Amino acid sequence: MSGIARRLYRGEVDVDFVGRKKLWYGLSAVLLVISIAGLIFHGLNLGVEFKGGSVFSFKAPAANIEQVRTTFGDAGAHQVIVQTTNNGWRVTTESLPEEEVTTVQKAVAGKFGLKQDQVNLQVIGASWGGQVADKAVVGLIVFMLAIILYLTVAFEWKMALAAVVALLHDLVITAGVYAWSGFEVTPATLLGFLTILGYSLYDAVVVFDMIKEVTAKLGTTSKMTYTQAANNALNHTLIRSLNTTLVAILPVAAILFIGTTLFGAGTLKDLSLALFVGMIVGTYSSLCVATPLLVTLKERESRYQAIARRLAAHGSGSAAAAKSTRQPVTAGAANGSAPDADKRKKK
Repeated sequence: MSGIARRLYRGEVDVDFVGRKKLWYGLSAVLLVISIAGLIFHGLNLGVEFKGGSVFSFKAPAANIEQVRTTFGDAGAHQVIVQTTNNGWRVTTESLPEEEVTTVQKAVAGKFGLKQDQVNLQVIGASWGGQVADKAVVGLIVFMLAIILYLTVAFEWKMALAAVVALLHDLVITAGVYAWSGFEVTPATLLGFLTILGYSLYDAVVVFDMIKEVTAKLGTTSKMTYTQAANNALNHTLIRSLNTTLVAILPVAAILFIGTTLFGAGTLKDLSLALFVGMIVGTYSSLCVATPLLVTLKERESRYQAIARRLAAHGSGSAAAAKSTRQPVTAGAANGSAPDADKRKKK
């Protein structure tokens, strides 16, 4: 295992990502079907910010999270979210009728030695959550349009299309994880969703930039097809993508698995799950969805079809691709020109 890790870090591993596109498409299709099924049959567990709820606040310095949660549960509240603030405790529940609110206030006051009027109540209406959701949708639409415009100008529309498909792929799968896991969807979750879009886009742009550089000078004398050149570029950005994901995901995993387990941090849990799943899926989609889809679109162009036919007729395409993956990626190498050092030796 350590040998594979060393080879991966040195860039010596050659993975045929593009050649296995049917495998990636099949895997993504399965994940999407499972995610959509979760969204249809289970649905998202919307938090009280979207459904409306009751928020209790009080001061009890000697209390702990389990005591507070148990007290509210025994008093009849079901969807209990406990948070600590600078002013004490903040506990959010589902919408409670007036008589149950009184019962909860009495139970909390009796448990922690407070007066009933020291347990404050705030009612949250579902309309506020609807406004947050509407603004998130508007933000998502603006974000997607900005991506399409940027990638079309900086690269081309086919790269923009591949990137947007990968982003939608990431969103649906992340939402499916929320549906199946039952985690609450809160405004923090929506923030996490928008954050992973930016992360996934960054990863895709890094890969596309390398592909653009490698394939820029593919011509009639090229020794590689577009597929082979793109796969070559993808392998040379692989370690960068994996390193970026690993560095970013470690603190998120700490928040998700350690912070929420020990401290019951509700808001952090909502945000960290979206980031954790989105970062993993985003890295996968940039390597195994966006790039193969881009290659599928580009190989339909007549210039790249001509290169593929010529190399197939001479039987030299696969040999050139195998040789190129062991050398640094440059536009000149993709076009079949010899390195300058070899030219000096010949002289």
